[in-house]
Amino acid sequence: MGCDVSQLRQAFEEVRRYSLELTRPLSAEDQQVQSMTDASPTKWHLAHTSWFFETVLLAQHVPGYRFFDERYPFLFNSYYEALGPRHERAQRGMLTRPSLDEVHAYRLHVDEAVLAVLDRAEPDLLDTIEPIVTLGLHHEQQHQELIVTDALHAFSCNPLMPAYRNPDVGTPLWPTMHSGPIEWLSRPGGVVRIGHEGGDFCFDNEAPRHEVLLRPYEIAHRLVTCGDYTAFIADGGYERPELWLSDGWAMVQREGMHAPAYWRQRGQGATSDAASVDEWLVFGVGGLEPMKAETPVSQLSFYEAAAYAEWAGARLPTEFEWEAAFDAPGIDQMMGHVWQWTRSSYDPYPGFRPMLGLAAEYNGKFMVGQLVLRGSSIATPPGHARRSYRNFFPPAARWQFSGVRLVRDI
Repeated sequence: MGCDVSQLRQAFEEVRRYSLELTRPLSAEDQQVQSMTDASPTKWHLAHTSWFFETVLLAQHVPGYRFFDERYPFLFNSYYEALGPRHERAQRGMLTRPSLDEVHAYRLHVDEAVLAVLDRAEPDLLDTIEPIVTLGLHHEQQHQELIVTDALHAFSCNPLMPAYRNPDVGTPLWPTMHSGPIEWLSRPGGVVRIGHEGGDFCFDNEAPRHEVLLRPYEIAHRLVTCGDYTAFIADGGYERPELWLSDGWAMVQREGMHAPAYWRQRGQGATSDAASVDEWLVFGVGGLEPMKAETPVSQLSFYEAAAYAEWAGARLPTEFEWEAAFDAPGIDQMMGHVWQWTRSSYDPYPGFRPMLGLAAEYNGKFMVGQLVLRGSSIATPPGHARRSYRNFFPPAARWQFSGVRLVRDI
């Protein structure tokens, strides 16, 4: 089969380096905190992604390999039952030890060991470990996005509302923005092929490629904006149970929801009568800033996305409608803005088979109680997004860069 060692080595070094670059705006204290059960400390992300390479690659395929620290497999295993017990997820923020410096030393040890294997491995071994290294890199890219979103959630809980990065440097917050009305793009429906086409890496949940029958539909050419969403709030969107799914309405009542998670009304807490974007501030990677009406609305739960679609006289797309419209003429903002909630349950594709070996637990066992999101966000690392990518979260999740694209039946 053959493996391009130099290319694999370069990819490994680049991905591992990028994780550390993402932590540069963060202090040691920032990297220790766990703001809620669904989020993990930055320090844990750095250690866990190293644990993956150490446990799944080095310990399994390097004779005589010794763990950097025999206690780390317990501390940094996430959910792999086949690899034994693990530290409780909700208590990751209590891991003040090992220190951040020790986690950095752990990463360096694992990096050196993996690179040494790549440099000296025989062709047969390289063919065996190449898929593991590649999977580990894509796994780390997923955690790179979580480093940003989890740190942002922690900062949103801080009264100082600190910025994750200087808004005056780096890439633009949003690649494109829209202020005009939505244009509806007609799609013919019919039998379409869905799933990864092959030729490069994909997760097991993106395959096998298969046929799906779609009815004709119209899809919005752009994402729902903050300006659009303020009209929903001003029209009593969070006070009208007829717009909400039952579980969503219960969540609104239980948590006192009245706006997206990171919106703050000028002066006092957000209320239902704020009709103008000038009345809102939005917390993001640049800190707390005045709302821009043309930016995509973000940090929405599935319930909020579905309620907005109901209010707008539309609905959320299925993941198949989204994928079929990916390259439709005139469509915009499909990638690099916000993950887009779909109405599709996170189910296996027909003929789905999990990855072999320890990675069998990676996706399949989560295929219940989750909704699919498509696209990618401003926090998705370069080179990680693709048309067939299936992200998934429970419907109440609000701390990701998650937003709305509408469709209508014809």
